[in-house]
Amino acid sequence: MSGMNPDTPQGPAAMVTAEAAREITDAQGRRIRLRRVGALEKLRLLKAVGPELAENEAYLGVALLAYACAAIDGIPLPAPVSEAQIEMTVERLGESGLAAIAAALAPAEGAAEVALAKK
Repeated sequence: MSGMNPDTPQGPAAMVTAEAAREITDAQGRRIRLRRVGALEKLRLLKAVGPELAENEAYLGVALLAYACAAIDGIPLPAPVSEAQIEMTVERLGESGLAAIAAALAPAEGAAEVALAKK
């Protein structure tokens, strides 16, 4: 184990892109670190919400915002794996946290739509 920093995460969790480690600040001044939400993460989110809530677009939209939150003020939040964990994250984020995440994710989604439209 020589040359390895014991504080450095190992394995797939260590493979974080610059975008995934992006940090934003909400209206309350809290630092919110975002996680990448790719195809696999979306699949895991659908599993966490269950088949009934997966059909509820409003719930799924808020759940996606909560899923994208990796930490609040440096305190890590694991990716939720159940409806209860999603709701706990939504409660912790509140309106200002959810709004900040939505604003941060909106440009990325818009850019993807523009890129697809150009093809």
